[in-house]
Amino acid sequence: MSSRVDPLDILQIPDGTTVEEHDVVTDGDVLIGRDSTVEFGVRGRTVAAGEGVSIGNSIEADADCRLDTFCDVGGSVLVGADAYIGERVEIGGRLLVSGDLDVGDDVEINEGFEANGWINIRNPIPVYLFYFIILSHLLRFGDQDAAEQFATALAGEEIEEREPLTIPADAQISDDRWDVDTPATIGNDCRIHGNIRASAVTVGERNTIFGGLTAAGGDITVGSDTEIVGNVTTSGTVTIHPDAIVRGTVRAGDLVVHEGATVTGSLHASGDMRYVQQKSTADQNQNDDSESE
Repeated sequence: MSSRVDPLDILQIPDGTTVEEHDVVTDGDVLIGRDSTVEFGVRGRTVAAGEGVSIGNSIEADADCRLDTFCDVGGSVLVGADAYIGERVEIGGRLLVSGDLDVGDDVEINEGFEANGWINIRNPIPVYLFYFIILSHLLRFGDQDAAEQFATALAGEEIEEREPLTIPADAQISDDRWDVDTPATIGNDCRIHGNIRASAVTVGERNTIFGGLTAAGGDITVGSDTEIVGNVTTSGTVTIHPDAIVRGTVRAGDLVVHEGATVTGSLHASGDMRYVQQKSTADQNQNDDSESE
């Protein structure tokens, strides 16, 4: 029996994601769950938004763009391949499509549209909007060969597997906050603006987050060489790894601080507080020799 994971059950920010001016920029796909509000623009490989999603600025998709019904885009939509636009979508700027355009009824495009390929005006089948979620994720713990063959057949070319930027349903994303009801995972080498509020937060290495971290009872982990410009708060466990910097106050149930970490504010723990010293090279070599005997 294979387990299946819904990719929209987590806020996932992949390696190298940045917020540049008013856009969220990533090298991979962008998946946005229904009824979410993203006040940024979005730039990625393939961009897909569920029903009722609001995007405050423009969308730039290197490959396909798929917008479900009742989506609202404040700026233009620039698409490097094909576009699938559901009924009653509103686009505040232009729609420019390098490939084919499949568009539903009652779509409003304030500054007109251009498509180099076929233009088909109808109601796109909603399941089209999330095919690539199935490709990359729902089969991740199942038959990988079948998933890869399915992806290749749909795209007509080899697909490089990259972690997507996933935003769960009912999320609120802006320059001030990333607010979700799910866990949040941030990869490595990211630069993010806004306070992150989630049920639990895991932050990787070498990140800069201009905002605090808040978890609703879950754990918070801050990776090595990551800088948090704000407070870190949860009733769960907070773990701060070596060379991480928290420029604020830390409040936790249990607190684990590794040697080399820096907290400029105060530390508060209602439970256990533990300081973890790093092993020296000599100690590590001694342990390795003991394990090899």
